[in-house]
Amino acid sequence: MSAAERLAALDNMPAAELCTMAETALNSLINVMNQETTLLRAGHLRQASALTADKARLAQDYVVFARTVQRQNERLRREAPASIVRLRTGHEQLATQMAENLRVLATAKTVTEDLLTDVAATVGKQNRASVYGAAGTMAADPRNSARGITINRAL
Repeated sequence: MSAAERLAALDNMPAAELCTMAETALNSLINVMNQETTLLRAGHLRQASALTADKARLAQDYVVFARTVQRQNERLRREAPASIVRLRTGHEQLATQMAENLRVLATAKTVTEDLLTDVAATVGKQNRASVYGAAGTMAADPRNSARGITINRAL
């Protein structure tokens, strides 16, 4: 089935069914984002990162349904007005959850960056010479500086 055929199938889906599928995708996305936020707050970064693929898939599913709902908005408001109200409420919950998730992700990134920067600075200080050279200055041998510690800022 081509993309155009899939979109046509969604556009022709009964209003109640389309809204139910959109709501299911929306609630699943909200739940996985909530799980990720909770894990990040608890410092369980590896467990939180395991949710990334699921979150991306759910977000993609939700976007497909949201665009279909936008295209079919007039029809859906006539045929399933209560469902449209629930979808709007759910979308507002998603926006709130996304803002919280992004805030926690930014905090985790900052804490991780600070930690790695502190570790690199400490390791670098430990490898400096602690005696004065012939000119009366600290002799710093660049070969003894910290090696192998980098900070990946692309979180």
